[in-house]
Amino acid sequence: MLTISSIVLAGGQSSRLGMDKSFVNVNGQSLIEQIAAKLTRLSDDVIIVTNSPEKYDHLEARLVGDIYPGKGALGGIYSGLRAAANTYNLVVACDMPFLDLNLLRYMILLARGHDVIIPKIGGFLEPLHALYSKSCLEPIDRLLAWGGLKIVDFFSEVRVRYVEEKEVDIFDPQHLSFFNVNTPNDLEEMKKMARRDKRS
Repeated sequence: MLTISSIVLAGGQSSRLGMDKSFVNVNGQSLIEQIAAKLTRLSDDVIIVTNSPEKYDHLEARLVGDIYPGKGALGGIYSGLRAAANTYNLVVACDMPFLDLNLLRYMILLARGHDVIIPKIGGFLEPLHALYSKSCLEPIDRLLAWGGLKIVDFFSEVRVRYVEEKEVDIFDPQHLSFFNVNTPNDLEEMKKMARRDKRS
């Protein structure tokens, strides 16, 4: 399997949730701690992209600031790719508590010969649960320079491998990998699911 870096984007404002989602406590551990620990099973190079490094300096991860502040997730991906030690890089959000390691390993196996490996679920892409090669740096840089912020807008310039829903279903039929916490209702649902997982 390819050696990859893992990049966690922790720059969201969490405005709808009303608190910093990275530090939501689930079963005695913050979301960001759970995600970072899980990613160390895939990669020796775990990067957290944040402009508040003092919040994360207790974690076993490299902390990287935004090269282009205020440019959203696309800017975070660019900053993480620039800092990464490896050609291929897994990018996830800081509020995805149910990442499936087997699905991620499958995506890593698909990486050779492509620049983006991205799931497509219900016709929608999951750009914050995807692999990006360093070949994406120049197209992203151009897009940011033009003022673009939509991640998929540079895909026409790179080699993309879509992971179809039927492939995802082999590993994660409920698609919990893509569950994220944006609202208080999401938070309550996540806690319920986490309690069920702990009991099982």
